[in-house]
Amino acid sequence: MTGVRTGVRTIEWRDSTVVLIDQRVLPHDEKYVICRNWEEVAESIRTMVVRGAPAIGVAAAMGLALAARESSALGAEAFRSSLQRATKGLFATRPTAVNLRWALDEMERIWARNGLEPGETAELMERRALEICEEDLAACRAIGENGADLLAELTQGRPDLTLLTHCNAGALATAGYGTALGVVRSVFARVPGLRVFVDETRPFLQGARLTAWELVQEKIPVELITDNMAGHFLSRGEIDVIVVGADRIAANGDTANKIGTYPLSVLAREHAVPFVVAAPISTVDFSLADGSGIPIEERPAEEVTHMGGVRVAAAGVGVRNPAFDVTPAANITAIVTEKGTARPPYEDSLRPVAEGPYPSKARLTGGAC
Repeated sequence: MTGVRTGVRTIEWRDSTVVLIDQRVLPHDEKYVICRNWEEVAESIRTMVVRGAPAIGVAAAMGLALAARESSALGAEAFRSSLQRATKGLFATRPTAVNLRWALDEMERIWARNGLEPGETAELMERRALEICEEDLAACRAIGENGADLLAELTQGRPDLTLLTHCNAGALATAGYGTALGVVRSVFARVPGLRVFVDETRPFLQGARLTAWELVQEKIPVELITDNMAGHFLSRGEIDVIVVGADRIAANGDTANKIGTYPLSVLAREHAVPFVVAAPISTVDFSLADGSGIPIEERPAEEVTHMGGVRVAAAGVGVRNPAFDVTPAANITAIVTEKGTARPPYEDSLRPVAEGPYPSKARLTGGAC
């Protein structure tokens, strides 16, 4: 498969280090953080140098590969203890994104096996981390194509289309290409008349800083709006479809995504506008019957009380800062994955999609990760 990457280099394994674009300083500066051990990867996840559920999963896998390489000279028991410590530390960074746990589980399948020498285990873990990165790239491309097919169906193949997206589910949130923005990119390749609304996504401004930046780089027509403007444009019939990403999807289709997603789904239902979730199968948590069991991360108050380091709220005010909300399955038109598209009722459709064969036999070429 060619053309999977955009120009954005989100995460790379380079000379036994993990190189991350620093998303905290975009769009003003393009800087990179080099992580030489798992603790630095964990800190980068915690402080949002890297963010977005799929990208967090890839970073965590690479972080464990670093831990294995660093500990490979130890005896077998000390080696396993070191990896247990690294797994626990990485898992504690951000609780909502299920891709983090999935990636750590994938790596544990290797280091928990008996009979492997530490050096051999470290090599296998590095190889698996790179595979996870490549698989994410391929999955995003497939999500984009499946999403483009769905939108063509939902809009009867209109030659022009206006789409709203929330937060950043683009190349910066994945190993490359993106989930919701993967759909945008694939639609734009077919519908050059596409227009995109991006809401700013308070309080961390991922829409304004990251999504708008990605689309400007690729010359996809984009207009930035504040979060509280979406209802206005929906009421005027100026938005045809909403496409968002996901950090965790329960077995019944309830979906956790960046705070502000749920009210968009309510507005979409009120105005009969399709509301589509785009995410890899690894984001579906079949251990949760519904969204009530999804842990919601609370982030620091300073993200709400300050902008660009400048206080904008009264000193002493109380603050709540949940990073995510849960959109009920009843508000979701379809869930697009790399293996296909699930539709309501999701209790019946999600698992068959997840267990089905991967539809594309295309393989990535070159060392993209």
